[in-house]
Amino acid sequence: MAERAVFDKIELYLIRVFHTVITERSVSRAALRLSTTQPAVSAQLKRLRTLIGDPLLVRSGHGMAPTDVAQELLEPAGELLRNAQLMFGARAKALEFDAAHSSQTFRIAASDYLDPLFLPELVVRLKEAAPGVKLEILPLSGEFDYRKSLSRGEVDLVVGNWLEPPGELHLGRLLTDEIVCLVAEDHPAVRNPRSWTAERYLASEHIAPTPLHPGARGVIDEHLDSLGLSRQIVVRNPHFGLTPLMLARSRLVLTTGRLFCSRYINNFPLRIVRCPVSFPSLTYYQLWHDLSHHSAAGRWLREQVRDVARALPAH
Repeated sequence: MAERAVFDKIELYLIRVFHTVITERSVSRAALRLSTTQPAVSAQLKRLRTLIGDPLLVRSGHGMAPTDVAQELLEPAGELLRNAQLMFGARAKALEFDAAHSSQTFRIAASDYLDPLFLPELVVRLKEAAPGVKLEILPLSGEFDYRKSLSRGEVDLVVGNWLEPPGELHLGRLLTDEIVCLVAEDHPAVRNPRSWTAERYLASEHIAPTPLHPGARGVIDEHLDSLGLSRQIVVRNPHFGLTPLMLARSRLVLTTGRLFCSRYINNFPLRIVRCPVSFPSLTYYQLWHDLSHHSAAGRWLREQVRDVARALPAH
């Protein structure tokens, strides 16, 4: 009977407060995400601490950290919320996102491999359509576990390219792009195109982005591995947008999508040359989790990302 009495005191919103407070590790940030006040969230957290019998969130250094109990309960709480979204999805689909009056914060993790124009264009589009929204752009890096962040509701979308996107996530194809090489205008591949063979390409010194997570190979090297080939990477660079500057005064070779390369050839002494190894097209996706799949705001955001990506100029 005691367990039933505790269960009867728990409503779905309380589970949502718990999940938000623990993922944000902050009462004030949780209040912003929940569109409520800090005292209201503090009161709900006090209820949760009493019901669960654990402090849940404690001071750690200069911030707050979830307890072991809170960490153990985070995934069950997320599962409850996902099931509730499925249960009431029909009603959620009927709701429209009021972009013009929203003050919601969207969090997008994205690489800058796609096109240097993509994120600026997205910011402009969002601010024009929804002037009150806030946007946090997070870099995809080896230290950032995007799959865990999506499952915890810490980010709304991840934008990038994969040969095989993670199967547990929803995905939307944004665009495909031809893989080419970007080199300095006086590179041997430009001066003597006939000598630009697969052997010469593989033996060249290459620059490549830092892997998205430890042990990752990246789509270029994953494909080369599948062919039993390998290239000589001499520079790993987490700042992809700075790579053209590094190419202009070196013999380095960058292998990536034509769309990215085309933005730089008119402003720097660079040239696009064919890649002598055959690659499949580079495909860019947006990925999201079940947590936001039925959200009207999430659907609206994904539509904006899709439309911006498809409207990028070809040259």
